[in-house]
Amino acid sequence: MDLGLKDKVAVVAGGSMGLGKAVALQLSREGAKIAIGALDDPELPKAAEEIKGETGGEVIAIPVDVTIPEQAKNFVRKAIEHYGTIDILVNNAGGPPAATFLDIDDDLWIFGFKLNLMSTILMTREAVPTMKEKRWGRIINMTSVAVKQPIDGLILSNTMRSGVIGMAKTLSNELAPFNVTVNNVCPGYTMTDRVKKLAEVTAEKEGTTPEEIIKRWESTIPMGRLGTPQEFANLVTFLASERSSYITGASIQIDGGYYKGIM
Repeated sequence: MDLGLKDKVAVVAGGSMGLGKAVALQLSREGAKIAIGALDDPELPKAAEEIKGETGGEVIAIPVDVTIPEQAKNFVRKAIEHYGTIDILVNNAGGPPAATFLDIDDDLWIFGFKLNLMSTILMTREAVPTMKEKRWGRIINMTSVAVKQPIDGLILSNTMRSGVIGMAKTLSNELAPFNVTVNNVCPGYTMTDRVKKLAEVTAEKEGTTPEEIIKRWESTIPMGRLGTPQEFANLVTFLASERSSYITGASIQIDGGYYKGIM
């Protein structure tokens, strides 16, 4: 299937590793021009070179800390300045730390808000005018299956990502007349560095091993395993494509059946 992504411009936050990098790589394979953003560390230029080396596509790397409002805005602005436009925005910032309610002070709540909700608002606001003018666009928010089935110990993530879902649903209605779609992707347990770290933190608290924690998670998943970044990237790439033109305002889990609800 031709996804119609050749020469589209895709801006992918959190694109230096994990799910974000997998998404940027898959979009590049489909012929999109890519701008990836992440914290200014060696992984960012390395990821850009790896993607270019595998696909031969055009990829630029823009250092950004999305918890700093001006940097979040400038990330999208610089990508538009470089390519002259934007077609696809993938909002992604990883997740705030695991903690229980009484362990979270004011500063950590504010950090979670800036990381997951405010960064999405700011980057989206920079992209929307161009998309409206073109009458074509795809905005995809990377959230978590926790927005449908909250995960114990991740109250920060559960709260902030649910805010993203509410914002996106309303925005999808505003932008639908302009052929701009807004969707959320909700990964379950996927084998990324973040999930490995979460397993380590949980194991330390419970006096067991990360391997045992991962086995326990797998036992709750009907498919009996964690997902892969590539599987997740396939979904995002479809939602970014011409072929997803009638899907908007949706929150789609990709979790091997972990979520037990029917909606």
